[in-house]
Amino acid sequence: MKKTFSRLPDSELDIMLVLWSNDPPMSRLEIERGVNQKKALAPTTILTLLSRLEKKQFVSVTKQGKMNFYTPLISREEYQQNESKSVLEKLYGNSLKKFVASLYQGNKMDEGDIRELSDFLKEMEEK
Repeated sequence: MKKTFSRLPDSELDIMLVLWSNDPPMSRLEIERGVNQKKALAPTTILTLLSRLEKKQFVSVTKQGKMNFYTPLISREEYQQNESKSVLEKLYGNSLKKFVASLYQGNKMDEGDIRELSDFLKEMEEK
């Protein structure tokens, strides 16, 4: 059964990116250090965002002594697939051609990009 989940706001996604890029479980302080490399958030804000992620079932929390440790329940790949599918459906009417065309915004694709896309499409046909 496939997991269904909603799109995350940017601040929550920033926390998930830190969790996905490190070895969980991670403490709030470790997550805060990672998030603050990109933008400064108060510890209370990070705790609020972690609480929201727990309610949405994106992370699990385990208590060790007085500290909470957070582990992602949804992988980066699962989230990327869900988001990609949503964008393709909503913005491009499920047209991969329109999606790829918008990425290049009328600019000419170089031979390497075309070859890579062609190889990918052939690989998909074979599956």
